[in-house]
Amino acid sequence: VFSTDRIIAMSFPSSGKQSFYRNPIEEVARFLDTKHADHYKVYNLCSEKGYDPKYFHYRVERIFIDDHNVPALQDMLNFTASVREWMSEDEKNIIAIHCKGGKGR
Repeated sequence: VFSTDRIIAMSFPSSGKQSFYRNPIEEVARFLDTKHADHYKVYNLCSEKGYDPKYFHYRVERIFIDDHNVPALQDMLNFTASVREWMSEDEKNIIAIHCKGGKGR
């Protein structure tokens, strides 16, 4: 996990067997709800798989980027605009960004 005051980069929040070696989704949700209640938004940059956004109170935005590939320019423009808007709404707002492994995208 990489973290600044307002940006968290992490691996995919997983369930089932994958939660043994990736972040368990329930633990990720608990952490975000405890430390940043109502002030976080999750960005899923993984095109390969998703999860139920209810874990994060439906504050999830998904941008489909294939592993080991460059994202489309429009996708990156949409992503940065969304982040800029969310961060400017409240100085307490943070973002949690992930792909599959937490470092590829």
